[in-house]
Amino acid sequence: MQTLATDRVIIVGAGLGALYAALKLAPHPVVMISPEVLGEGASSAWAQGGVAAAMDAADSPDSHAADTVKAGAGTVNPAVADLVTREARDYILDLTTMGTPFDRTEDGGYVLSREAAHSFARVVRVKGDQAGAEIMAALIAQVRDTPSIQVLEGTMARDLHMTDGRVTGVVIQAADEGRSGPVLLSGSAVLLAGGGSGGLYALTTNPPRIRGQVIGMAARAGALIADAEFVQFHPTAMDVGEDPAPLATEALRGEGAILINKHGERFMQAIHPDAELAPRDIVARAIHAEVQAGNRPMLDTRAVLGEAIKEQFPAVAEYCARNGIDPAVDPIPVAPAAHYHMGGIATDTQGCATLEGLWVCGEASSTGLHGANRLASNGLLEALVYARICAEGITATLTGGTDAAPLEIAFPDGGTPPAPEAVQTLRQTMTQHVGVVRDRTGLTRALATIAALEADHGDSPSFLNMCATATLIAAGALLREESRGAHERSDFPETAEGPGERSRMYLADALAVRAQAVKELS
Repeated sequence: MQTLATDRVIIVGAGLGALYAALKLAPHPVVMISPEVLGEGASSAWAQGGVAAAMDAADSPDSHAADTVKAGAGTVNPAVADLVTREARDYILDLTTMGTPFDRTEDGGYVLSREAAHSFARVVRVKGDQAGAEIMAALIAQVRDTPSIQVLEGTMARDLHMTDGRVTGVVIQAADEGRSGPVLLSGSAVLLAGGGSGGLYALTTNPPRIRGQVIGMAARAGALIADAEFVQFHPTAMDVGEDPAPLATEALRGEGAILINKHGERFMQAIHPDAELAPRDIVARAIHAEVQAGNRPMLDTRAVLGEAIKEQFPAVAEYCARNGIDPAVDPIPVAPAAHYHMGGIATDTQGCATLEGLWVCGEASSTGLHGANRLASNGLLEALVYARICAEGITATLTGGTDAAPLEIAFPDGGTPPAPEAVQTLRQTMTQHVGVVRDRTGLTRALATIAALEADHGDSPSFLNMCATATLIAAGALLREESRGAHERSDFPETAEGPGERSRMYLADALAVRAQAVKELS
């Protein structure tokens, strides 16, 4: 394998965490590994709600932290919640300085929305539902103007490289896996900021490439994985047959939109005192039950927004229009879809993984902030906070100067892309057996199916990464014999007594669980 050494910090990913970390590392030289053109294919750009921060004079970081802990169903690390929420306001101000056009009031304040499980309106938005795209656009403009940052677009990471127990580089190839062999890129430090795993599910709101590859890559190298079983299903993905599913932002419910079924019945009031603004896991399961019953759940914005939805929430209006829906006249069909992975590569409060020389930020990490159920709009906030923390930690280890030659990479011929039918089977298996509601029988079948897929298609490194993450999710779900937050076991419907416990697992542990599942079914 060709080896290319650089004095640049290697950042895997091109979403919010990756961009912000690259900027905070300047003037130290950085190379970003981006499968797509910057701004395309990153979950951050698709985020509609915004960034959660206690900006109101009556609100406080303590209240924000308390809501975070409560939503996380007993497995949030309170110290991490305090760390992240305490500085949230500063990040809003920093993003504003960088050019993010947050929605403002006539007197210059920030327009704040309330989302599920928040006790205050504290979600800072852009053009209603454009927060992710607009924040990304502002940061991309800054990155393009920063000489120390090189972006390798059309390139993807597939393996971590270890030297004497330390992460020293990344194996990369062209994003078109069928036309490229690997190149080993060794650098001064490695930061993983490559997204979560929602695309492992057949019904998801995540971009097509976000399928657990970064988490799987770290797991295969020996990193500890935490809370793998906790996958958040967004309650109101638009059920219109698109893959990925368009998202009907939670801010619509914050504005007063209600959930009804095909009979016109509003069903959330009987389930939770906060009705449509109950925690996401509760709303997702209620909508899932309506889907299973054939009751065609829908989000009704007609009375509260009417024609105004088209101006206030342009992305949702566009999604509706291309599917023949007029939200001023018609309710929007919805279903739960895999949206955010609370679990991931275990990190400490400095953003360090258990592998020496590896930092992680964003959805690929598991910091302890989200627990069993992420509080709405805390995802972008966490990515910002830990991007800065990781950048500072990496900077402290750098011994070289601030000059590095630009990389020129010529990939060799070769490459084995994942078989499309294998990927589709994996996704369908995850939705059917490791989805909103789980049980032992389904999880056992899922693990056996993943094992068979891996055995038949293990010549593709990126597919191995997908299978590793899927195995960790399913094994973690099988071992957690209780229902907690986003993890619902129909055969263990109660939450275990006492304080909640985070799960921690190496891939070797998950593979042992998988082998037992295969044995049981053989």
